[in-house]
Amino acid sequence: MTKSKLTLLIVIAALIVAFFAFDLDRFFTLEFFKSQQAAIDAYVRANPLEAGLAFFLIYVAVTGLSLPGAALMTLVAGAVFGLLWGTVIVSFASSIGATLAFLASRFLLRDWVQEKFGDKLKPINDGVAKEGAFYLFALRLVPAFPFFVINLVMGLTPIRTWTFYWVSQLGMFAGTIVYVYAGTKLGEFRISIGLLVAFALLGVFPLIAKKVLDALKARKVLARWPRPKSFDRNLVVIGAGSAGLVSAYIAAAVKAKVTLVEKHKMGGDCLNTGCVPSKALIKSAKVIATLKRAPELGLKSAAAEFDFADIMERVQRVIRTVEPHDSVERYTALGVECIEGEAKITSPYTVEVKTASGTRTLTTRAIVIAAGARPFVPPIPGIEEVGYVTSDTVWELRKLPERLVVLGGGPIGSELTQCFARLGSRVTQVEMLPRILIREDPEISDMVTQQFRKEGIDVLINHKAKQFVIENGEKVLICETSGKEVRVPFDTLLCAVGRIANTEGYGLETLGVPVTRTRTVEVNEFMQTVYPNIYACGDVAGPYQFTHTAAHTAWYAAVNALFGSFRKYRADFSVIPWATFTDPEVARVGLNETEAREKGVPCEITTYGIDDLDRAIADEDAHGVVKVLTVPGKDKILGATIAGEHAGDLIIEFILAMRHGIGLNKILGTIHIYPTLAEANKYAAGAWKRSGVTTGQLAFAEAFQNWMRGTASLSAVGGRLLRLPRDKQRAFQAGQH
Repeated sequence: MTKSKLTLLIVIAALIVAFFAFDLDRFFTLEFFKSQQAAIDAYVRANPLEAGLAFFLIYVAVTGLSLPGAALMTLVAGAVFGLLWGTVIVSFASSIGATLAFLASRFLLRDWVQEKFGDKLKPINDGVAKEGAFYLFALRLVPAFPFFVINLVMGLTPIRTWTFYWVSQLGMFAGTIVYVYAGTKLGEFRISIGLLVAFALLGVFPLIAKKVLDALKARKVLARWPRPKSFDRNLVVIGAGSAGLVSAYIAAAVKAKVTLVEKHKMGGDCLNTGCVPSKALIKSAKVIATLKRAPELGLKSAAAEFDFADIMERVQRVIRTVEPHDSVERYTALGVECIEGEAKITSPYTVEVKTASGTRTLTTRAIVIAAGARPFVPPIPGIEEVGYVTSDTVWELRKLPERLVVLGGGPIGSELTQCFARLGSRVTQVEMLPRILIREDPEISDMVTQQFRKEGIDVLINHKAKQFVIENGEKVLICETSGKEVRVPFDTLLCAVGRIANTEGYGLETLGVPVTRTRTVEVNEFMQTVYPNIYACGDVAGPYQFTHTAAHTAWYAAVNALFGSFRKYRADFSVIPWATFTDPEVARVGLNETEAREKGVPCEITTYGIDDLDRAIADEDAHGVVKVLTVPGKDKILGATIAGEHAGDLIIEFILAMRHGIGLNKILGTIHIYPTLAEANKYAAGAWKRSGVTTGQLAFAEAFQNWMRGTASLSAVGGRLLRLPRDKQRAFQAGQH
């Protein structure tokens, strides 16, 4: 720290210490003002300029040093100087004081803080860089933090000093008037209609300010687009996957006129290339794997003859069976206009749809973007030459690959890896990270990895794909691991390294709708884009790419698009579950141990091994674990992970518990049918309960039971009782009474 910085820091610290050391805060109370009101009023009448200047300087000092008392001084300004002069004095004094605090923070801390905590301040820096003045104006008008915090934090950002000053002056002005007016009524020290109105304004001002701010922002964004006098539709939904179907369904249910546009197939990825076909394939593969375990079930032998093409045809049959749920006929009957065509947003109010019969222009009050995502294919040299399939195109295969390389260790890659191995392919799974299923805890990933290897799958972790080549007519993947080169020959490549949102080709670029670093459409907490009447949901918006979260976000997008003028709902991501349908199945909700450590969240961890569960033993599926995270010392669930048979079904109990604030005590006190796999949840709750019992409590219980049998004295029980924590003592005594 430079000498000048050190000097300023000492001066500021000394002033703040002196303020509290000399008990100066006693002068900033309503009681003190009431006791001195007559003297203050007399001095102001006799010396208006000196009094105004003195008050101004004190106000600047208080706000500049971020001391408590500014709110009271604003009220006093109204009581002493009246509405006009009180507003003038406070408006300039508060802005100048705020700017001094801003400059002090910038001079003393900005360089050090940005260097050390730049990553955590990035959202603020990005907001300031994008729209610094508007960003600050929003904070001033409807402060999410106390004003002094805004002053200090803004000093750490790149915003210009002059911009900070004039925006603060403007942003705080309306609030200053309300507070000063309230002060003019406080000066009378009696309840009056004016005083009640002033306090009512103080209460509703943030709501009014928020509405004004939203209106200004909307007007700014929509200014260059002509608004039609009337609209043909209430809502246009782009994309008929899970998110789009839910959005359209909600609109039709409330009798809105809604049009759903889909350029490919109704049902989107989930029905046609994702959830439905993959689970159909998993079922067939699981039957084959179960037959191979016949001796474990007391059968001498069991086998199945099958043709891979027949299995893939069954997958298509399953799709066709589910298809009517998402069909044009069903949604038309519900009141949704369904158009097959390619949509393009040409303005916030118009969507052009190119169909086989020509181009139509739809006018609409609101738009919901539900364009989904597609498989990401990394630009690895040679990948186009060797060819590949993805989770979208693998369903076209009718010949089982003899040697399959699966690139990617996430949920999609892992599910398909095990399926093809069970169907007879020699599968090599390649993952550049230290383990597959990286979002799960290490021991959970290891359970799946060990099962994969037991089934003959070659799992290559810490292997980075560098190049694909064709050597002597054979396809070869060249990987790098620990500085060495590994060559993997194969016949078919399945690329499953993730999915990327569809954000191009339908007008976002023309409108300037921004996308995030993860290349999803940027939305706020209401699923709203930068345009107030354009919303996005599902995979295209994130932050999760699951069918159930697509439907979840679609509810918020549709309801806010239709009724947001009256009330908007913030999307709730507090309890998000998911499952990976490998064997063992892995399901999770909330935090796991790895995330809790990364985020610094204290937790207690309770585990129950499913190998101990009667039903699992009877089914020859005695493997897996239930792992629950709770708040230390409290019955509050932070998260749960289950690995084992039907984990995706078993996790529901913990999802319900977290969503509705139910603890493990309630799960423990709930009757679970015997023998079922669901008992694992109850036994996990029991393990948590037992872990909270101390040695001292057990010793007391033993002494108490001995006394009840007449084999110990009451003094022995009392001695044990005194060794218990006070809350346990009180609980026991209450029970005795």
